[in-house]
Amino acid sequence: MKDIVKKLDRAFNPRSVAVVGDKREMDYMWLRSLANFQGRLYSVQIDEKELPGIEALGVKNYFSLLDIPESVDYVIVAVPRAVAPKIVKECIDKKVGGVMLFTSGFAETNTEEGIRLQEIITEMAREADLNLIGPNCVGIFNPRIGLCHAVDQYYGDGGPVGFISQSGTHATYFSLVGALNGIKISKSVSYGNAVVLDCTDYMEYLAEDEDTKVIGMYIEGVRKGRQFFTSLREIAKRKPVLIWKGGETEEGTRATASHTASLAESPLVWDALIKQCGAIKVDNFEEMVDTTKALLYLKPTTGARVGLCAMTGGQSVVIADAFAKAGLEIPLLSERSYQEFASFFNIIGSSYRNPLDISSNLIPMDNIIRCMDILNEDENLDSVVLELSVAFLTRIARFIPIFLDELIDALALYNARCNKPFLTILVSVHAETEAIEARQKLVERGIPSFPSFERGAKALKKVVEYYKSL
Repeated sequence: MKDIVKKLDRAFNPRSVAVVGDKREMDYMWLRSLANFQGRLYSVQIDEKELPGIEALGVKNYFSLLDIPESVDYVIVAVPRAVAPKIVKECIDKKVGGVMLFTSGFAETNTEEGIRLQEIITEMAREADLNLIGPNCVGIFNPRIGLCHAVDQYYGDGGPVGFISQSGTHATYFSLVGALNGIKISKSVSYGNAVVLDCTDYMEYLAEDEDTKVIGMYIEGVRKGRQFFTSLREIAKRKPVLIWKGGETEEGTRATASHTASLAESPLVWDALIKQCGAIKVDNFEEMVDTTKALLYLKPTTGARVGLCAMTGGQSVVIADAFAKAGLEIPLLSERSYQEFASFFNIIGSSYRNPLDISSNLIPMDNIIRCMDILNEDENLDSVVLELSVAFLTRIARFIPIFLDELIDALALYNARCNKPFLTILVSVHAETEAIEARQKLVERGIPSFPSFERGAKALKKVVEYYKSL
């Protein structure tokens, strides 16, 4: 796998980038996305009507890739499909480190011309050993150097999560939604039709990347099946690998063919492969975000016994159902814990069985933390879950304005000393604006939160199963 690092490193860590074919009608989306790129940025555009707009962005334009006097590490191609072979030839002659074809309209259209052109560029790239990403994709995102494929992506700092996506939309969305959930990208790639480089190549690259601690993947189909299986089995022993397989239904299979010209294998085959390799199966975008967040922020555990703490009686019932249905246990607490609760807990309108209903014990705030400490010390529990009802807490804030901020501060201290996985369920109800702000404050303090009991329960269950499989 070391060879793949040497092969792809220029593309993932470029010091120079050229954008071929960016236009005003696209609002110069590529040049604008690369406004904060730390290396040298060039434009290649032959339409003189586009030159004033490119120059206004402060980017030097050339009429050919070959005219750029310096070496080019990474090329972004946004030209009509008929022109793509010419640009690929220039990339070969220029000896670039990698070329990404944003250009679409190839085999995914199932047309004679699209298939013909894809075969041409594929043969050219393979013969020249050119690192061709795509076509029909948005390519690489490396936030540390400002290599972005969307103007609203962050830059300047990165994180520990590598993401590989056959879909450009999922790659972009994961970077944006992930950031709001405390998930920062080390490097990601959208690879589309995968005519030369496939998900296996990118997985092997990220496996050797020191910045990448967790790998997430959205896959519609795999071209190098045996190599993928062998590599996944080895990599999953070293780093968590999450796999979201698109095209599991008959309708979804039909969609993958028109999206990236992929052939979707049987879901049963994929389920068996993922399990046998020790990877983590997720079924949708939300599970990808939730499970990644849980892996990053929760302390490792192989235990399924959960201590649940809800802010009202009705929610205590619902949270117990959700975690039990996910395959987790909600055991009775130890006798020692019940004795401690009896010494201070107001049972009028509340309950300290598991799950806890602390509706009559929210004030003073120290009561909440005391309840959490008892759960942390209980030998019958492996993890602790706290519901934070934003609607409920905003009522308290009417007469104690700093209550939520002080609670988050106290929970951050609790999380630091807690020797068990600790997560929160942030229920917004009608207070979504306040919930967004609260989620941000929690993640800034290193506390994972989930928007529903079901999502938190599934994420915790997947993490438990992962650590048990090691």
